[in-house]
Amino acid sequence: MSFLLPLPVLIPLIGAGLALALARYPHVQRIVTVTALSAVLGIAITLLVLVNDGPMAVDIGGWAAPVGIALVADRLSSLLLVVSVAVTLGVLLYSLAQGNADGDEGAPVAIYHPTYLVLSAGVSNAFLTGDLFNLYVGFEMLLVSSFVLITLGGSRERVRAGTVYVVVSILSSLLFLAAIALVYAATGTVNLAQLAQRMGEIDPGTQLVLQLMLLVAFGIKAAVFPLHAWLPDSYPTAPAPVTAVFAGLLTKVGVYGIIRTQTLLFPGGRLDDLLMVVALVTMVIAILGAVAQQDIKRLLSFTLVSHIGYMVWGVATSSEDGLSAAIFYVVHHITVQTALFLVAGLIERRGGTTSLARLGSLARVAPLLAFLYFLPAMNLAGIPPMSGFLGKVGLIEAGAARGGALDWTLIAASLVTSLLTLYAVSKAWNQAFWQEAPDPLPDTVIPRSMVGPTAALVAMSLAFTFIAGPLFAYTDRAARDLRAQTPYISTVLPDGHRGSGQSPEVTGPGGEDVGDVEEQETGEEVP
Repeated sequence: MSFLLPLPVLIPLIGAGLALALARYPHVQRIVTVTALSAVLGIAITLLVLVNDGPMAVDIGGWAAPVGIALVADRLSSLLLVVSVAVTLGVLLYSLAQGNADGDEGAPVAIYHPTYLVLSAGVSNAFLTGDLFNLYVGFEMLLVSSFVLITLGGSRERVRAGTVYVVVSILSSLLFLAAIALVYAATGTVNLAQLAQRMGEIDPGTQLVLQLMLLVAFGIKAAVFPLHAWLPDSYPTAPAPVTAVFAGLLTKVGVYGIIRTQTLLFPGGRLDDLLMVVALVTMVIAILGAVAQQDIKRLLSFTLVSHIGYMVWGVATSSEDGLSAAIFYVVHHITVQTALFLVAGLIERRGGTTSLARLGSLARVAPLLAFLYFLPAMNLAGIPPMSGFLGKVGLIEAGAARGGALDWTLIAASLVTSLLTLYAVSKAWNQAFWQEAPDPLPDTVIPRSMVGPTAALVAMSLAFTFIAGPLFAYTDRAARDLRAQTPYISTVLPDGHRGSGQSPEVTGPGGEDVGDVEEQETGEEVP
């Protein structure tokens, strides 16, 4: 079934070409886009089931790894692929309903649909690639498509925000490309599985430089402090569907890059303390920014940055429990944050603005909207027994198990951040829904076709609460695989790791030989 692996990338790209060719037939164009993403969702779910028997890999173009590009699906990438495609499809349905209601004003269908599909292909490529340079290609696909999407409508504010976004993204991409060049110069490969073996053989100082460069590049994508300033200025200006899919997915691709490289290439934990400090200040500084906001979209943008800190914290624990909780929190946050930005779009449509100073009375005139905001807002704040609470408990348990001073400081900071998140979203709830509006609200009806996808994503975010046990069991296995490294490496390079027919040796964090793959898997010496 490895032939399925290229399809989550290939189908959206083919769909993008068809959508562009069908620019004069917008109805058919919509059908192509929905069909492509629906097909990818089905394939992603199939992969999620199949990888329970172990990772899957395919060599693109018949060139065997490490010479060729490998696509790899393991528990981590398959889980994130399913959630990302489901969210992408939900936001697409929301945007189609909004386009029908507005007559597609400000969002040219001929541009929107092909670009949206390229964005989906870029996300899938980033999650599935087993090659560091191909990961860079995935990021560039995201950069090009997201710049088009963020500037849809061509207003001065959107172009300005898009320019800031592109400048920062290009800087990140240049740094990432320089890091890839140095990695290749030091190891002679960019295949992730082969890098996992060779990285331990190079000079520790060189390792540290490469690790820092990759962390900074991914940190800009993930919007961790102090590399986050571009996000609150860029996201609120985009159309609601674009902001929602950006908030849910783009930063998580950066987090995925951190998880994959830290566990596979740099498993020794040399920079764990630095990552913990970054997680701490990201949580606290960003949530203080959220508390000070008087616009719902900017408030949510700052909470988005703040909660990236929880995920970085989980990676920094370098423990199985911490990684598992971080993966759980990524899945939770993708759906919750996307749902909240879609609700913000509905609020803007019904109230004519997202400024809290000008909103009010929405609970009376739009009670369903109040309900749709309240549930994911409380989930984001971590109210028991919702998935946000469960993810934070997992992280706190992992931190307490380590028991260092920095760990307890992070635990305290996480609790403070949760309380401030509750305060921020409750303030928005009170001002937008309960206080009297200073001016009469516009007489606007929210189409049911826009409410449906929003409600579906809210329900999806709540579903993680009810399946938290099986989901945590799955993320536990994913974290175990990440720390073991062997399943990933032996799947990508089954016939000899160094591309020369040698036995598949695995090196530990310091470069020491810890045995070949077969010996690790069976516990017996292979003659």
